[in-house]
Amino acid sequence: MITHFTSESVCSGHPDKICDQISDAVVDAALAIDPHARVAVETLVTKNRIVLAGEVTTPKKLAYKAIVKRVVRTLGYTKALYQFTDLSPISLYIHEQSPDISLGVDEGGAGDQGMMFGYASDETPEYMPLPITLAHRIVERIDGVREQKILPYLRPDGKAEVKVKYEGMVPKEIETLVVAVPHDPRKTQDEVKQDIIRNVLTPVCLQYHMTVPKDNAIICNGTGKWDIGGPASDTGVTGRKIIVDTYGSFARHGGGCFSGKDPTKVDRSAAYACRYIAKNIVHQKLARRVEVRVAYVIGQKEPIDIAIECFGTEKTKLSVIQSFAKQLLPLSVTGIIDGLLLRRPIYERSARYGHFGRDGFPWEAVLE
Repeated sequence: MITHFTSESVCSGHPDKICDQISDAVVDAALAIDPHARVAVETLVTKNRIVLAGEVTTPKKLAYKAIVKRVVRTLGYTKALYQFTDLSPISLYIHEQSPDISLGVDEGGAGDQGMMFGYASDETPEYMPLPITLAHRIVERIDGVREQKILPYLRPDGKAEVKVKYEGMVPKEIETLVVAVPHDPRKTQDEVKQDIIRNVLTPVCLQYHMTVPKDNAIICNGTGKWDIGGPASDTGVTGRKIIVDTYGSFARHGGGCFSGKDPTKVDRSAAYACRYIAKNIVHQKLARRVEVRVAYVIGQKEPIDIAIECFGTEKTKLSVIQSFAKQLLPLSVTGIIDGLLLRRPIYERSARYGHFGRDGFPWEAVLE
């Protein structure tokens, strides 16, 4: 059976991703002071304005404005032309966590209720779906060629979309590539497109042994013009890229975002645990595709629901897979946090190019 699937990703300077990285930089700063810090922070960015709001409980106050300025500067927003820079006004609306929530969390309970999902498949070395993997690598390389001044006329922000043709479960070819990136208007759209094909799309496709589609199947800046990106042209908010952050819609999503939350928030930690379990099941060749589902109640230590779906790809009895999963990681809130060593400042880097499919995170580790 022939099917198609499309996924997208965004550059690190996309307005929503600016917010995710600022929020996670706050999480990291809090955990560096106190591994048991409580954080739930939202960021909003718009033209020449940055707003932080939420709850932070730490032994000492964080240098919020310094954190914000560093992140914005790192992402390349340093020119007045962008109408959003590290000098933009910053407003803070931060208070401590509600005592009604901390009452349950202090005893090892979940910091919220909800459903979380994890997914893995064997179609890429990263155990991720190919469309979202290609989209992530494309935007990561767009950022790279800008930062390394290979294409110095590019400006912060950008997006990529990839349509892949499948035969059964096997990705066969890339049918369409879509790229949007702001740039100096002195460069023509055709010049930008050819530079992107040569310096970004071709090396990424070759990395995954795929052929670059024909020129008419590659779309660069669909409106024909994009000079200024970032918050001056599109307001950003923490947590609006939950599909980019996960599996590009290949798997279900419980609706909760990751960024700006300490690991007692199961929206984050339980989703990481589900990915860890799913990836290890596929790595052990117990199944080719796996989705793991859990559900929690605020203040309670154990999930009220656990399920594993292999979509008919299992190579052994489901009871064997369930037993393997149970031994991998306890799914109590404390079990996840301690088992994956999540009380560390490791989150800012996770807030760009997807939380899954990249080395260096504990939920991506596999048993050999």
